[in-house]
Amino acid sequence: MITASRYHDFSAGHKVTGHENKCAHLHGHNYRVHFTLASAGSIPLDLIGRVIDFSCIKELLCEWLEENWDHKFLICINDPLAEALTDLVPDDIVMTNFNPTAENMAQYLVDVVAPKQLAKTCVELVKCEIEETRKCSVTYEAK
Repeated sequence: MITASRYHDFSAGHKVTGHENKCAHLHGHNYRVHFTLASAGSIPLDLIGRVIDFSCIKELLCEWLEENWDHKFLICINDPLAEALTDLVPDDIVMTNFNPTAENMAQYLVDVVAPKQLAKTCVELVKCEIEETRKCSVTYEAK
């Protein structure tokens, strides 16, 4: 399999509902997201010899991060602080139907965001790695 990868950095806050330590509090990270794409069809490369042009990854996935998560605060809709934060700063809060751990964020990008964003292409997001810090990362691979 031939894959194409691109990473993107963004900053966001989150609160991990139910966390046993300091991540239960409001805090943020400078995230790095690595997108890995592969052909969704039987032909691994386009006529030029690429999986996908890197600028298309930027346009379809990196810009989605910029528009939806960058400089926002992600919080689970079930978190006790969710409603109060939304009332306080409604334009800055992203309510999620998942606990915004790096693991769940990566899975959401692969399973929910990418299929919509890549629908008009011949590629799919097969792997997403999220670095929460330079020392800690998670990887989610499509099934």
